[in-house]
Amino acid sequence: MAIGSKELASHELDTFENERLFDELKKAKEELFNLRFQSATGQLESHGRLRAVKRDIARIYTVLRERELGIRATPVAAPAVAKDEKKTKKAKTAVVEDAAVETETKEA
Repeated sequence: MAIGSKELASHELDTFENERLFDELKKAKEELFNLRFQSATGQLESHGRLRAVKRDIARIYTVLRERELGIRATPVAAPAVAKDEKKTKKAKTAVVEDAAVETETKEA
């Protein structure tokens, strides 16, 4: 990726769920609107940012369309793990056990 946001690289977009992709798309469109407004009023300092945001929007649309067609896989929602927990065997088994208990309570 030569131009665009570092946050929205194609390998990063693969990890996002569709809901988050739509949120990122909405943010990018709002930013593009603001950049165009700044450009029209002569306040825009970085014209390259317009091109980068347009590419980000196109990249998001591409990922969504590829998922729709089945070309690209939709990520599986993983259980959330606290950042301060170390990823040891005990922590991993605790997360798996917690997930099993949650599914049992939902089924009951």
